[in-house]
Amino acid sequence: MKQMRFEPPTEHYDEKIASIDEQICNLIMQRKEISDNNPGFPPKQMITRWAAKYNLYEDFINSVFSQFLDEDMYKPVVEPQGFLQNVPVLKSFEREGVFYSVTFLRQFENASVVHLTIDQDDFDEEMQEKIKRPSLFNLSVEGEGVEYDCRNNFGGGSGGHQSYTYTVSPALPNDLSNIKLIFKEYKIPFSKPSGFEFVIQTDN
Repeated sequence: MKQMRFEPPTEHYDEKIASIDEQICNLIMQRKEISDNNPGFPPKQMITRWAAKYNLYEDFINSVFSQFLDEDMYKPVVEPQGFLQNVPVLKSFEREGVFYSVTFLRQFENASVVHLTIDQDDFDEEMQEKIKRPSLFNLSVEGEGVEYDCRNNFGGGSGGHQSYTYTVSPALPNDLSNIKLIFKEYKIPFSKPSGFEFVIQTDN
């Protein structure tokens, strides 16, 4: 999924605030370092107090801190290039009647694209409740001595079938015997972990 090119919303900039803006960037960096890049979210009473103290709207402050949680969305996108082959995986996981499967991945010179499908009974009343409480699955990859970046390209579906793709870079090895695909569920819109995860072990 290609990122849209950013266009500044205005051509005006007051140079007198440049040093303040740089301090904001420096404070964001310090915030990440001190919290080990896992800051959580300020409690409501803090947001209310800061809004009153600094004459800001509470929803505006909420929006600012929400953006801090989504920094990974702005990583440069690796676009798969140089298609090589489709690699069968044919592995699955089942829980409470929901069938999660990774049937194959597409290998490119610079990345791999993992395909996840989710199938369940579309007449199941519980499924209808889940639709009202949507979630997504993020992918992480464990491999020997390699740190993989995984980008959720999202997807969609209808009824009891959904499909999603993930771009993994660098490309996964052709020998998948030491690779684990770890899918973790998050509730949207705020990406709160649900505590549910499953692993696709590609070597058995």
